[in-house]
Amino acid sequence: MVIDTFSEVICHETAAQILERKGSHIWSIGPDSSVFEAIRLMDEVGAGALLVLAGGRLVGMISERDYARKVILKGRSSRETHVSEIMSTPAIAARIDDPVTDCLRVMTERRIRHLPVMLDDGSIAGVLSIGDLVNAVVSEQAAQVRQLKSYVAGHYPA
Repeated sequence: MVIDTFSEVICHETAAQILERKGSHIWSIGPDSSVFEAIRLMDEVGAGALLVLAGGRLVGMISERDYARKVILKGRSSRETHVSEIMSTPAIAARIDDPVTDCLRVMTERRIRHLPVMLDDGSIAGVLSIGDLVNAVVSEQAAQVRQLKSYVAGHYPA
């Protein structure tokens, strides 16, 4: 079944609830760093993307996809290319209280796999991956299925 709209996706969680479970650690790099440094950091921490911060402010994102398409395929040198030259900007972000379905919609429409989550004061609360969001939806739907099976079997909550 193909989901035509995200209103068909049932998940009542927010970005904040997912970050509470997974943690809010972020990995970042500066715009003047080399792409080589960015890729090395991604490898060290097992991340597919990094936030690009300048003066503590989110100015973009750099991902493995940016590297593949904007450095490798163009025959550029990762040691001589700066992050600022290939980063995706402006950075698309969610708010801390955004529902999972809104986050999924943004990521699907913008074709991104990582979504920074911002607090009201403009600071970064964490980063959600597409996997984090899919896991949240699947977990909630599995819980609903268990509840329905219990109801059908006549095991009503006390």
